[in-house]
Amino acid sequence: MVLDYGSGNLRSVQRALERVGANVEITSDAASAASCDALVVPGVGAYASCMAGLTAVRGESIIDARLAGGRPVLGICVGLQILFSAGVEHGTRTAGLGQWPGTVERLSAPVLPHMGWNTIDVGEGSTLFTGVESERFYFVHSYGVVSWDFPEDGRSVMKPPVASWCAYTDRFVAAIEDGPLVATQFHPEKSGDAGAYILENWLATLR
Repeated sequence: MVLDYGSGNLRSVQRALERVGANVEITSDAASAASCDALVVPGVGAYASCMAGLTAVRGESIIDARLAGGRPVLGICVGLQILFSAGVEHGTRTAGLGQWPGTVERLSAPVLPHMGWNTIDVGEGSTLFTGVESERFYFVHSYGVVSWDFPEDGRSVMKPPVASWCAYTDRFVAAIEDGPLVATQFHPEKSGDAGAYILENWLATLR
């Protein structure tokens, strides 16, 4: 199911998932989004606007409830960014969902947005990029997470997330795989066959 909170390429995401065999609906209904087999959270535009839209449909509670029950969530573009602690745009700091520590900030590249195809430095242990480790993926963004170290206290029995990175002057988080929570800064729905493989790999983890 694709979450409709007023931001994102909903139909493009739906078509891309249907292309790889998924049965997809678009919804803003909290109960449906919380109980479906898998939820996709896309996002396009300003961080603060996306957070406002997500709050309006109780997105934070939906995602928290899903993850507490081990139910899969896939974030795309700003749908990745809002999973972090906060985003800073034009000097304004907006709280995110806090699923991961880290701040989304403006990239320091001389030309923005970062628009077009780029390769990924795939993290060790990734299943999302199986078979497409050397492929290019499509990005459209001016902000990202450029500094992220997942804290390890030595006591956790959980596997640390797998982070994959991309370089565009700054090095920024391109994807994270963290149990039922997975997210990409790039757009798999706009990344052709390589993006289709990403979605297929994600769907395979649901079975």
